Amino acid sequence: MSKCSLALALLLFLAPYHALRAQTHPDASTTPNIADKTASAQKLPGYFNLYWDAKQGKLWLEIDKWSTEFLYQSSLPAGIGSNDIGLDRGQLGPTRIVRFERSGPKILLIQSNLNYRAVSTDPDERQAVRDSFAESVLWGFTAAAQDDSANRVLVDATDFFLRDAHGIPEALRRAKQGTFRLDPSRCALFLPRTKNFPLNTEVEATLTFAGDDPGPWVRQVTPSPQSITVREHHSFVQLPPPGFKPRAYDPRSSFFGISYMDYSTPISEPIVKRFTARHRLEKKDPTAAVSEPIQPIIYYLDRGAPEPIRSALLDGARWWNQAFEAAGYKNAFRVELLPEAADPMDLRYNVIQWVHRATRGWSYGEAIIDPRTGEIIKGQVSLGSLRVRQDFLIAEGLLAPYQNGQSASDKMQQMALARLRQLAAHEIGHTLGLNHNYSASTVNRSSVMDYPPPTVTLGADGVPDVSNAYATGIGDWDKVSITWGYSDFAPSADEHAALNKILDDASARGLRYLTDQDARPAGSSSSQAHLWDSGANPIDELNRLMQVRAAALKRFGENNIRPGAPLATIEDALVPIYLLHRYQVEAVTKFIGGMDYTFALRAEQNSTPSSLVTKIVPAADQRRALTAVLATLRPETLALPESLLTIIPPRPPEYPRGREHFKIHTSPAFDALAPAESAAQHTLQFLFNPERAARLVEFHARNSANPGLEEVLDAILSATWKSPHPAGYVGEIARTVDNVALYDLMSLAANKNAPGQIRAIASLKLDQLKSWLTQHQSPTSRAADSGSSANRSTATDQAQQAHFFFAASQIAQFQKELKPLDQLDLTIPIEPPDGPPIGSTDNDAWDLPN
Repeated sequence: MSKCSLALALLLFLAPYHALRAQTHPDASTTPNIADKTASAQKLPGYFNLYWDAKQGKLWLEIDKWSTEFLYQSSLPAGIGSNDIGLDRGQLGPTRIVRFERSGPKILLIQSNLNYRAVSTDPDERQAVRDSFAESVLWGFTAAAQDDSANRVLVDATDFFLRDAHGIPEALRRAKQGTFRLDPSRCALFLPRTKNFPLNTEVEATLTFAGDDPGPWVRQVTPSPQSITVREHHSFVQLPPPGFKPRAYDPRSSFFGISYMDYSTPISEPIVKRFTARHRLEKKDPTAAVSEPIQPIIYYLDRGAPEPIRSALLDGARWWNQAFEAAGYKNAFRVELLPEAADPMDLRYNVIQWVHRATRGWSYGEAIIDPRTGEIIKGQVSLGSLRVRQDFLIAEGLLAPYQNGQSASDKMQQMALARLRQLAAHEIGHTLGLNHNYSASTVNRSSVMDYPPPTVTLGADGVPDVSNAYATGIGDWDKVSITWGYSDFAPSADEHAALNKILDDASARGLRYLTDQDARPAGSSSSQAHLWDSGANPIDELNRLMQVRAAALKRFGENNIRPGAPLATIEDALVPIYLLHRYQVEAVTKFIGGMDYTFALRAEQNSTPSSLVTKIVPAADQRRALTAVLATLRPETLALPESLLTIIPPRPPEYPRGREHFKIHTSPAFDALAPAESAAQHTLQFLFNPERAARLVEFHARNSANPGLEEVLDAILSATWKSPHPAGYVGEIARTVDNVALYDLMSLAANKNAPGQIRAIASLKLDQLKSWLTQHQSPTSRAADSGSSANRSTATDQAQQAHFFFAASQIAQFQKELKPLDQLDLTIPIEPPDGPPIGSTDNDAWDLPN
């Protein structure tokens, strides 16, 4: 081979090597220097240096941390304003642990997969787990400049920060509001909120989404519905320093937390690790019974909250200091006004935001949590501003305050502000790590983490009294939970034993904890866990509340709306009072086929075992609950006074019917039967719930003393179809309730998810009802069955005959067709107006934590 040929072969052989080396070690002489590249840009020094080039509209990011994990948090500082769409101001996006890695000119932003780990000192063991599960590359950058050592690299991060990190089009599509896309020509960096600090880099962008088919909720809240403009915020934050001590999760504690699989766990131990979510809080002196903290927890209230709301929110938020005092801290929890010009999205601040929407909805508390340890880095509370107006509306309905043209009573505002204090404390509780506690209402309102209705009493004059509508101060259970979650024990203490003792002592005092999974489902079984209920005994409370409701409805009329308001708006205040019992009814129905339980653990040595694991609700209580619930369906109870019906005209222009009003069949006139139909459907859907029906069958089979499904269905039909139906308006209400009961019974029989025996029993009761209806269609036989017909006119008899005939025909059709109910010619009962929480304001609506 000639020297020339040898040289050529060697060159070809070495070419791939030089190419690879150029990728992994780019020549500094061919890459601009950072200083030169950013000479005309504004430098924003901080955790990651930023450079703003106004001329090009570029934001340069200087990367000087390689393979070092940090926290990446996105959020929505300026939202859409529709509760139904759910893209609210202050909403947090996912919390990610990320790192930068470089390969030649390419820089990758990689999200670590912390769901699967090996908590081990062995690097090979850790690497084996990392390589077994996918990570996620969130973005790829290209080096545009670097320093001489190539340890600092400059990238153009403009497109990264101008992308949609919050999933706006997906949220709009889920809400059926149209197909939208990001329009880059209408996106720009938002410099007033783009800032840098030693431990966090904050960048904000204005983003516009374009669409051609905007839905009604988008049209309601945007000036040009085809163009939705929001702002999205990005935070790069140094992870918390070492020293936080994770606390093992205990399902009895009411805390939520984090979990992951640790593959370094010995096979004799559980592989899933669970830890409590909580703020870092340590005593200056852990040996002292009471000590100041090394660093207090501080929350900041949105300056946009006006007075007297601002003072009420500050008062309620500060209640939590009572719980931290009970846990052995002094001045450990503070609430202050957010400093002027401070950014609520800045992760250095725990924030309580006052959020506005076009329609009413839930407030909520979120937390940014270090997924490695469970440490809460930031609490973010969003309080819906329309909520206070709903409580004011309920007070208007209860008090009828506008007598003789008087102005609003101070009692209504005080009731609304009392609820707002409790709401502030409730949502902050979530950001401290706490779940809802829906059993607290049965133990003297022992937790602000419950959902409380107003506790209304009747004065000696029969007038509702709201002076003690809501509890004041933190509850006993809240003190227990904070003591469990935040106690700082001396080094010599047996922490595990001490934590168990806190919960055991609470149980011995009768304090209980049950949460969303135990209360929200329509078929849930606990007689102690409910939303918006009150009273130590829900059955007694329902009976008492029905008296309050009757007293309020007896006085209902013009005095419930302010002077100058259209008379048609009486319905706005009527809805929450007519349905004042709706949540207490829901609570009482859970006694029927009910089973109480606790989140019990197997007892350890020297630990007190739980006194309750599971217990079927006593048969006597189940039957008493059924009687109380069926009493709410009596036609006389559901009827509205004629004096009220005569003063509710059709709604005038600019006051349209909405979701918070009764759904009527008589438009434009107010429907005097619709309230009864909606109340009946609300109640009966719980009684005919398939999970409840299945428990009735099982519990009766286990102990015949317990009521069975047959007994409950017979009781419902006896209280509705087979009860005497008077003449007139009350009789028509009775027929309305009958139709709801029939439809719900057919729904149970047709439910493919219900066990076969449930459908069998429901089908049998339908057939028995058809036979009964057929036998009682003539006026003569009906009179003989139910007593004298002297109070019935011929028209009434004809109405009842038609009622029986049509019902028997519907059952026959159902039995013949054997089709889903929506494919049969059946009248679907109307649902009650939207809730919870029940109430409305002008052009107001609701959503889903309180």
